[in-house]
Amino acid sequence: MKLLASRLTIRHLRMVVAILEEGNLVGAAKRLNMTQSAVTKALQEIEALTRSKLFDRTNRGVVPTIFGETLAEHARFIITQLGHAEEHLADLRDGTGGRIAIGTLLSASAELLPGAIARLRRERPRIVVRIVDGTGDVLVPALRSGELDLVVGRLSEHRERQDVIQETLMDDMACVVARSGHPLAERESLALADLIGWDWILPPQETSLRRQIDIAFRLEGLEPPAHAVESVSLLTNRGLLVNADYLGVLPIQAARREAASGVMSVLPVSLGATRRSIGITTRANARLSPAAKELIEMLREVAAELTAAGSHLD
Repeated sequence: MKLLASRLTIRHLRMVVAILEEGNLVGAAKRLNMTQSAVTKALQEIEALTRSKLFDRTNRGVVPTIFGETLAEHARFIITQLGHAEEHLADLRDGTGGRIAIGTLLSASAELLPGAIARLRRERPRIVVRIVDGTGDVLVPALRSGELDLVVGRLSEHRERQDVIQETLMDDMACVVARSGHPLAERESLALADLIGWDWILPPQETSLRRQIDIAFRLEGLEPPAHAVESVSLLTNRGLLVNADYLGVLPIQAARREAASGVMSVLPVSLGATRRSIGITTRANARLSPAAKELIEMLREVAAELTAAGSHLD
């Protein structure tokens, strides 16, 4: 370990990541603005230092060994943290800028996160905000690796994880929506049984929201929709819902916003099993930048206002 700490450089780490991501030495050399022979020589140096074979050579390029994958994982984290350190120092010098990377789940995308970012940018007009949409199974690993500063949205059902910290901000429940003018939108009352047979747009099977939707159907003695379009893209889902007779499921904030715009209707049917908390997930023991800390405060303020206004749940 002492040998690696004293002799393995950032240049070495960037090279390991580039080789893994490009899948060949030619691509890595081009990305790093080096010759292929220089990359080959440097890789030999790294393998000598680590006393491990990092990549297997094949006809199609290179494939990482378990040692290569492990070193690349640590390399990504170190490179990301150095970038954060640079941004943190600039933030401390300036006070009005900084950079923050946020993972967002659909439940936070309608009002909570946009409201908090708008406030943050008023305080820090030079801040750069990067937003990554996705599902928890993608965003939480990115949080752990340091690619994201925090994740905002529905909190994971697996609260026992020791490497992340979750803070509850407000409650959420999903609604069934359809386009305005949909045959079901004119009904004053509906049951889930009335929705069987329609085409659905649902979150992917691996998401907690999808599992909760399935539970809601099964509690009524029904099988969940089996052949749904699976998507968490709000833009794609909106296009499908508005232009066809699909049924979809949206967090209540997003559903109400769409209904207020007149393009969608919230159907009068309950998905009580989808009631969950929205909050913030951060890495345990992570040192957050001033900008990230300030955003968290803004999220708390906006969540409290939404809750007080009664716009979170019926």
